Amino acid sequence: MPNLNNIPENFQAMYKFSEAYAKRTGTFFCADLSVTAVVIEGLAKHKDNYGAPLCPCRHYDDKAKEVANTYWNCPCVPMRERRECHCMLFLPNDSEFAGNHQDLDMGVLLGLI
Repeated sequence: MPNLNNIPENFQAMYKFSEAYAKRTGTFFCADLSVTAVVIEGLAKHKDNYGAPLCPCRHYDDKAKEVANTYWNCPCVPMRERRECHCMLFLPNDSEFAGNHQDLDMGVLLGLI
């Protein structure tokens, strides 16, 4: 694993959150880890810019307003209520896009973004 001191704090936070949430919910990361890497990076950037991990896979007219509404803050309401992840970050094991892992390699992720 790369030296975590050189990795932005919110990327580390979203990386750790993603692993913990996948394990807690019995979901899996996308078989295409570039999808996972881009989503985690997007969550981290929204956390940097808006103070919350707003879903990076949607269009918003006003991101600050969306953050305040909390509906699309990760894990979003559809994920929490119905286990539907628009970003494909958290997938049920029967999804055709799901990989078989709930752990991530930070070095691999960083190499994909």
